[in-house]
Amino acid sequence: MKLFITRIVLKLEHFRQWLIAQLMFGFLNFLKIFPADGAIRFADWLVRKIGPRMPRHKLMLVNLRNAFPEKSDAEIEEIALGSWGNMGRLAAEYVFLDRLFDFDPERSEPGRIEVSGIPLFLDLRDNPRPFIVFTGHTGNFELLPVAGAAFGLHVTVLFRPPNNPYVAQKVFDFRSARMGKLVPSHAGSSFTLARQLEAGQGVGVLVDQKFRKGLKTKFFGIDVTTNPLVPKLVRQFDCEVYPARCIRLPGNRYRLEIEPKFEIPRDSKGNLDLTAMAQMLNDKVESWVRQYPEQWLWYHDRWKIKGKVLN
Repeated sequence: MKLFITRIVLKLEHFRQWLIAQLMFGFLNFLKIFPADGAIRFADWLVRKIGPRMPRHKLMLVNLRNAFPEKSDAEIEEIALGSWGNMGRLAAEYVFLDRLFDFDPERSEPGRIEVSGIPLFLDLRDNPRPFIVFTGHTGNFELLPVAGAAFGLHVTVLFRPPNNPYVAQKVFDFRSARMGKLVPSHAGSSFTLARQLEAGQGVGVLVDQKFRKGLKTKFFGIDVTTNPLVPKLVRQFDCEVYPARCIRLPGNRYRLEIEPKFEIPRDSKGNLDLTAMAQMLNDKVESWVRQYPEQWLWYHDRWKIKGKVLN
């Protein structure tokens, strides 16, 4: 009887996940009816209306107050609404990702996409060597590997699949067709990335996700644990590390930036300082978020406080 009940519960959970996935796919297919600009603006408006009614809104507000104690409640609410709108835009942009990237260095008139740091892109492409490009959940971070592929710079991207298996498969199929080689984040993913670097290729990593056990660092002056993956790969392969980000611009436009390589921190013996390297990653992402706070996904439980806030 107990086994029977367990099977029923599992089937109900699978059905719930399937239903959520179908609703999400239906919404995205609905957006295809409209021109890209209209669909993106509609998604922004809709999620701004829905987001504040979600349980995660409370976590978002606490995160913002902890990160910006100097801001008023009105300013915090405004950033939170902007962050929900950013998430709505990100969802809608999936539908039009192929059409959004229109960068052409030969075109005199600016398009939807502008790129900063083109010489770095070309140098990495024309002088193959192991390197790591890192970014955070800011702007439309999905456009970065698309841009790399457009320049002929194919980077193996580490990503965390959605918890919903139906959504995860759809997202994986969509991303792999446009972004090159993808590596789902799991126990053996670090070995896959290591093989890519060993072969003299590049990898891309998001570095602002919650990590259960890691290096003790700070983010916005608050204690966090940071994934040691990037520092350990740099120590093993002595590879270059480049920050990159996407910035949303007015009029549904985007700026993609790749910045000069990091100066790797080392201790008195010349060895890479893992904790200092992890802190440098956090500091860079924090500088981006402080510049455009509404473009970061504040509903992430980066400081591991969700249980305290939502219970």
